[in-house]
Amino acid sequence: MTHPLKTDRTQVKRAPKRGQYDFETIAQILDEGLVCQVGFVVEGRPIVIPTAYGRIGDKVYIHGASASRMLKSLLTGIDVCFTVTLLDGLVLARSAYHHSMNYRSVVLFGKAENVMDGDEKMTALKAFTEHVVKGRWEEVRSPNPQELAATCVLALPITEASAKIRTGPPIDAEEDYELPVWAGVLPLTTEAGPVMTDPKMTSDVPIPNNVLKYRR
Repeated sequence: MTHPLKTDRTQVKRAPKRGQYDFETIAQILDEGLVCQVGFVVEGRPIVIPTAYGRIGDKVYIHGASASRMLKSLLTGIDVCFTVTLLDGLVLARSAYHHSMNYRSVVLFGKAENVMDGDEKMTALKAFTEHVVKGRWEEVRSPNPQELAATCVLALPITEASAKIRTGPPIDAEEDYELPVWAGVLPLTTEAGPVMTDPKMTSDVPIPNNVLKYRR
């Protein structure tokens, strides 16, 4: 899949060697993340809202109540900055100055599209659910007509985007390598804790395997 992802806005300026612009890398990061940050400007004031998302092909989808200020603002056709960051490790250097983090991030620019088609809207809602826990859509009740009417779904085409990735050990000043200070990387992962069954469960339903064996 070929996309004109690299533009003046998406080109990585700081540490440009860490920038990647291929669709596959960007899609992989989006699929692993859980929360995005949606940035936009309303009446001259910048706003950044964290929210859930899902990806289908070359579009990412966000959703919420039709009365949401964010969604109503995006429907006016303003520019959107959509970001996702995965934190892979703490990079502990020999000096405070060179401490860093290993990460994978995506920055996406564009204008949101209102999803009006009923089939696409339902497919997007399935993508949100499956993005959280694979297989969950088939286990739960689907949205009813009232819920669909109260939900706004927006699509953001992945046509102007970049990834930035840092890996590896700390990069210290040459003279600092002889300092008697431990340096290295502390890896970080997303790990599920013990499952907590809802106390309002009215039947003896076993915990699904996709929950018991959840991995991100």
